[in-house]
Amino acid sequence: MSGPVDLAFDPWDPAFVADPYPAYAELRARGRVVRYEPTDQWLVPHHADVSALLRDRRLGRTYQHRFSHEEFGRSAPPAAHEPFRTLNDHGMLDLEPPDHTRIRRLVSKAFTPRTVERLKPYVRGLADELVGGLVRDGGGDLLTDVAEPLPVAVIAEMLGIPEADRGQLRPWSAAICGMYELNPSEDTAARAVRASVEFSEYLRELIAERRGRPGDDLISGLIAAHDEDDRLTEQEMISTAVLLLNAGHEATVNATVNGWWALFRNPAQLAALRADHSLIPTAIEELMRYDTPLQLFERWVLDDIEIDGTVIPRGAEIAMLFGSANHDPAVFPDPTRLDLARADNPHISFSAGIHYCIGAPLARLELTASMTALLNRAPTLALAKDPTRKPNFVIRGLEGLSVEVR
Repeated sequence: MSGPVDLAFDPWDPAFVADPYPAYAELRARGRVVRYEPTDQWLVPHHADVSALLRDRRLGRTYQHRFSHEEFGRSAPPAAHEPFRTLNDHGMLDLEPPDHTRIRRLVSKAFTPRTVERLKPYVRGLADELVGGLVRDGGGDLLTDVAEPLPVAVIAEMLGIPEADRGQLRPWSAAICGMYELNPSEDTAARAVRASVEFSEYLRELIAERRGRPGDDLISGLIAAHDEDDRLTEQEMISTAVLLLNAGHEATVNATVNGWWALFRNPAQLAALRADHSLIPTAIEELMRYDTPLQLFERWVLDDIEIDGTVIPRGAEIAMLFGSANHDPAVFPDPTRLDLARADNPHISFSAGIHYCIGAPLARLELTASMTALLNRAPTLALAKDPTRKPNFVIRGLEGLSVEVR
């Protein structure tokens, strides 16, 4: 079915970005798939369909392992975007098997349960230190004081990026991630290209240094992979490091501030959490469901598929709406209600299938550590002023979250 002109789904409307969930309810009522002309995509809003399509091998994050641009009916990206495309297209999130399998197999060694368990003392200590600073200051910006520095430091530590260089990582990441929004502007593309060039050059130098002086870090581990089946090219190493940094902190940063903003708007639930810290594990899952950090995930149709009688042809693009799926009443009773004790919570905020988030256990550790530290050390934490939401739709977050410790 095609999206009519009165469709409430409008990713460039600030009112929609502020609260897209009513529009998602309308989309789900319209059907299982809706054609959206402004982005030339098919929107999929229901949980069952999103979950199934994430596992459907007739869809892909790329099509270039099977088709040329011409064969697929698509135009090649502008030549000016080439540095971003090279960086992005060699990361495992935008690759399909066998390249995806090869890279993921190697990277997954750094995200085993044992590795994450070993990181616990470091993550908890850092969270406690950051929250301690916030408390000493009587408050501040939860985004810049706690939510950002924690996951950036953790992934930078894993990659072996020197502490003195870490201040560059977040601006580079933010510029690159601008390209994941729908129909990004040329200014956005130019910033992403600049950041791609600078980040790639930095990592190329770091990789050269690690070749000569390897350390106990992930980049050294990637260099040291001697198995021909696993060995990464230099570009794959650079793209993998950037992907791990971007994916390794963006979701955690936004889940933290979106989550606390939701808690402040639901004081009874916040009071229940403060009274019973055993709710933390289910609270984290519910907050990721309630206000999903990644709202949309795109896939190319590699072979014709049919959804509810509508044939979606090869060459089309599908936009799976994670935020809508996470509010589907067929799966989540009373989905607009924040329920920190919600036990049955199959949200898809970490995706599913072969592209399931490899860092999900680490993200949960970081979210648990920061929430625990804030509940323990700042039990009177309160909102100082209402936040401004970022204008982005796909990656959902806040410009900041001003808090005070009373």
